[in-house]
Amino acid sequence: EVLLVESGGGSAQAGGSLILSCSASGSTYGEYCLGWFRQRPGKELEGVSHITSTGKKIYLDSVKGRFTVSENNAKTTLILQMDSLKPEDTAMYSCVGQWPCLPYTDSMGPRDEYNFWGRGTQVTVSS
Repeated sequence: EVLLVESGGGSAQAGGSLILSCSASGSTYGEYCLGWFRQRPGKELEGVSHITSTGKKIYLDSVKGRFTVSENNAKTTLILQMDSLKPEDTAMYSCVGQWPCLPYTDSMGPRDEYNFWGRGTQVTVSS
């Protein structure tokens, strides 16, 4: 089991920034991979960002150039820096963990390929 706890959500104006953090603990597995999903109001769950086992960073097309994902070497902290926020970024953001790591190249896999989920943190962007 990998326990994932998000923090840092809140409200921002369009064009503003927020930083989300995910704390990962309790793993008895080998290497796992971390990422973010979001659930926008009335929309399907979508993968936002993921870091592969080789360090490749994958982003949803609509956040490329605005969001930056990073993690520490121990993979116990995952950060999502969100800049140039738009009202359509309003969503519940969830930290996700995957074991074993799958070899994604350009896009994230579906939700059922992620074993561990945080409870989520709300992000609200006003125009």
